[in-house]
Amino acid sequence: MAYKSTLLRSSAVVKKVITIHYFEYMSDFSFSGESHDFWEFVCVDKGVIDVMAGEKRIPLKRGNIIFHKPGEFHNILTNGTIAPNLVVVSFECSSPFMKAFEGEILSVQETEMALLAQIIIEARNAFSGRLDDPYQEELVRRQHPLSFGAEQLIGNYLEELIIHLYRRYFLNPEQISTRRTTGSSKHGDAHNRIVRYLEEHIGEHLTIESICRDNLTGRSQLQKIFHKAYGCGVIDFFTDMKIDAAKHLIRSNQLNFTEIADRLGYSSVHYFSRQFKKLTGMTPSEYATSIRSLSEKGSEKP
Repeated sequence: MAYKSTLLRSSAVVKKVITIHYFEYMSDFSFSGESHDFWEFVCVDKGVIDVMAGEKRIPLKRGNIIFHKPGEFHNILTNGTIAPNLVVVSFECSSPFMKAFEGEILSVQETEMALLAQIIIEARNAFSGRLDDPYQEELVRRQHPLSFGAEQLIGNYLEELIIHLYRRYFLNPEQISTRRTTGSSKHGDAHNRIVRYLEEHIGEHLTIESICRDNLTGRSQLQKIFHKAYGCGVIDFFTDMKIDAAKHLIRSNQLNFTEIADRLGYSSVHYFSRQFKKLTGMTPSEYATSIRSLSEKGSEKP
């Protein structure tokens, strides 16, 4: 039998990285902004920020990621109150598929978060210096890398991150509507009022009837508002909001899972765990481990 080899095609190739950072900013950090001839993404791991992308000022919250195209002026603005943690990576990639990322605000899920964690981990294995120095402009190789193949894995993880995001957002356009921030004024006053109400009652068990009653809104109108804005019903939206809050509480490492379940109004920690895994694909313990690895590596001192 005559076997023939197959040359594997590559959709997104990253051969060069310029910077890899995990920043724990002060709440009043300011940066004058810059532009350069390579790609850069910013992912919010904690808190909130505004970024400038060209002439647009864009709010980002925890889990959001934005890609700045080559030549685009960009800047990071903190709000003076919340100290954010950010993953910032700049790299070269000439794939035509990268054009899809221009001007888009995306949200990372557990798979992408784990990939970001691995990029930070391997960067520490491959390079010396501080990854939390915002003015570091060059990665300096360690004379003796701490782990075999670290640089290659960085490229592999970056390529995998790009592919995962492209598949989820640009091959499944219906995902796009769910990534917008809930505070957007484009959905109208009724939408914003109800979202604020849900945020204020995040620790309670709400029903459609109670939401309608407390917001003087009819059932059909309520569902219409959320299906138009997010493609789901208000209870599904509220459940997603609870899980987002649970992620934040897990990341803060102040409460155990039983206490988190109680704070968010779940009848038991077992029901909370089932809901968490249903929506994230991971148990709370698995999520805590993946996030913790990122935050711990980001706060280590060389």
